[in-house]
Amino acid sequence: MTLSICTAQLNFVVGDMPANAQKIIAAAREAHAAGAQLLLTPELAICAYAAEDLFLRPAFLAACDDAVKTVARETAGLNGLAIVVGHPHSGAAGADGVTACFNAASVLRHGVVEHTYAKRHLPNYGVFDERRHFTPGTQTCVFDVAGLRVGLLICEDAWFPGPARAAAEAGAQLLAVINASPFHAGKGAEREQTLRARVLETGLPVVYAHLVGGQDEVVFDGGSFALNADGSLAGRAPVFEEKLVFSHVQHTQSAIKIEADIAPQPTREAELWGALVLAVRDYVGKNGFPGVLLGLSGGMDSALVLAIAVDALGADKVRAVMMPSPYTADISGIDAHDMAQRLGVRCDEIAIAPQFEAFKAALAPEFAGHPEDTTEENLQARIRGTLLMALSNKFGALVLTTGNKSELATGYCTLYGDMAGGFAVIKDVPKTVVYALARWRNQNDPHGTGMNPIPERIITRAPSAELRPDQTDQDSLPPYEVLDAIVARYMERDEPIESIVAAGFARADVERVTRLIQVNEYKRRQAPPGPRVTHRAFGKDWRYPITNRFRA
Repeated sequence: MTLSICTAQLNFVVGDMPANAQKIIAAAREAHAAGAQLLLTPELAICAYAAEDLFLRPAFLAACDDAVKTVARETAGLNGLAIVVGHPHSGAAGADGVTACFNAASVLRHGVVEHTYAKRHLPNYGVFDERRHFTPGTQTCVFDVAGLRVGLLICEDAWFPGPARAAAEAGAQLLAVINASPFHAGKGAEREQTLRARVLETGLPVVYAHLVGGQDEVVFDGGSFALNADGSLAGRAPVFEEKLVFSHVQHTQSAIKIEADIAPQPTREAELWGALVLAVRDYVGKNGFPGVLLGLSGGMDSALVLAIAVDALGADKVRAVMMPSPYTADISGIDAHDMAQRLGVRCDEIAIAPQFEAFKAALAPEFAGHPEDTTEENLQARIRGTLLMALSNKFGALVLTTGNKSELATGYCTLYGDMAGGFAVIKDVPKTVVYALARWRNQNDPHGTGMNPIPERIITRAPSAELRPDQTDQDSLPPYEVLDAIVARYMERDEPIESIVAAGFARADVERVTRLIQVNEYKRRQAPPGPRVTHRAFGKDWRYPITNRFRA
């Protein structure tokens, strides 16, 4: 016999339970019309992931319950279709009077909730705070679909052997895993390898349903997949796009075989580009901004952010502003306007020399006898930030900041200046990767907005903040290849200073970079949110005290 399973790889909005329910209902109707007997929705699909402390509000949980009932009621007539819906679920009050809340999934069929399963392993590391909001489940869920016994797991459950083994012991013949697993580079292959281990341990094939979409600082990449009982890949959905994916399960007494379409794994740069584009599109769209604006300097970082924004939103929703100072090179303006023209983006110019001179004149009595230093450099950045925020206030567009991870790590950025804005697009992209993405984008046009959007001179010029004469980044920082490697070891992998030195890095560079990371926490706390695309980002992944004297 053949069983058709539909994986609803969909993009939901946190807290919009009525719309999320309708999206699930529409998917159920389409799946049923196509002959599916089982529909899998992602983890917490009814409210979207992650709703954070909304899970602590009784009214929020009640609205989620109502949405589940709506899905059950509206799909009651879809005979023969079982629907797995992810949602928060309130249990009975304990002896202490506290009502438990579970990260749950319910099996709906014929308008009835047949089973409810509670996630057993609650992640509480990295970006996760599930133990703050949920109580772990203890039971196993196995249900029948057209004669096939399906064991239900939720995300983290599949990263440990116990829940899958318990499902197998309870008679499961196939594992269905619903997920909201945040993206970082290489995470898709990591998921497939982890689930392959569960398959080989249990001898059960698996269908893995994954969320897609951007939510504040995390991105969900989709890439739902299926594995056969021998661990071989049976199907894979495309990444970073909504799609209903059908897996056809051939079920005989002796074997189960899954067949589905297999989308290719993207390259590293293509994967990162897709994540950044989706993050911008969803942050802007889900928060109702009419468009975005950014300061375009003629440098590498703002060029990359402009290209991402146009791919995410279209040129008509992106506005660039060139704000030259007395230290801005002529070629910076030429390259900035060239790029804006290539992408068809409106680019205005507001010279900041008058404002800069006015600030210096106002401060002259206070600064008498003191030479110019970073104070005057920061004034220029803060004038630009003020102008961008004024345009944002007037026209409602979201300001995109353009600082990269290397700068944020070392504090090579100006508080209330180039850090001023609403969304930090490349805050988790190291400078070396900025260059790699720029070169990749010039050779590829994934969204049809044009090849070679970034002028070659922007890529090949020495990077500079252009806040003083003949300035380059390497006046203040080690070469980016060295800097990024130290940041990766110290910040992303928690390697101690002595180990980094032992790996061959100059002690002076290591001590300088790690000290900058440590003393600039106060800046990062005030930075806008931005998408996490590495294994560890500044934000929820990195919770270090500002007042802190530990230096190892």
